[in-house]
Amino acid sequence: MKADKVRNLTDAELQHQERDLADQLFKLKFQLNMGQTESLKKIRGLRRDIARIKTISGERTRSAATEKR
Repeated sequence: MKADKVRNLTDAELQHQERDLADQLFKLKFQLNMGQTESLKKIRGLRRDIARIKTISGERTRSAATEKR
C-alpha cells in the first residue's frame, strides 16, 4: 500500500486497516511457525504497511496537538 493511498483514509479507516493488517500478519507468522508457508516477502510487506499506517496516524495526532496550541 502506498503512502498516498494511506493519507487519503480517515482516522477510523486507518484504525480498521491497521487491525486487519495485524491480523493477517499474525496468521502468516503462525503458518510460518507451523511450516505451512514460506512467504517471508508477504510478511515483510505487511510489516511495512503497518509501519506506514502507524507513522501517518502519529503525524496526524502530532499535527492536531500543535494546532490546539
